[in-house]
Amino acid sequence: MTDKREPDHWLARPETIRKLWAALIAFLVLLLAAQLAFPNHGHFGLDNTFGFAAWFGFIACVLLVVGAKALAIFLKRPDTYYDD
Repeated sequence: MTDKREPDHWLARPETIRKLWAALIAFLVLLLAAQLAFPNHGHFGLDNTFGFAAWFGFIACVLLVVGAKALAIFLKRPDTYYDD
């Protein structure tokens, strides 16, 4: 009997995932470098710094994840919650 496996989806292949990560990182670096050509005119002192949107977005995302983990401690139900 022959083993006929269906080929993996192109998005599930490790080489495709590596290429997508590399493309994403290159795109983000280009966006950050574009700030050199198009300077930012912030309204406050902090938002006028280089790469503000990048580091502010990253810190906000980390804080949201940490906050969600902390909130899950209080809202978590036991595994047998829906059992009779």
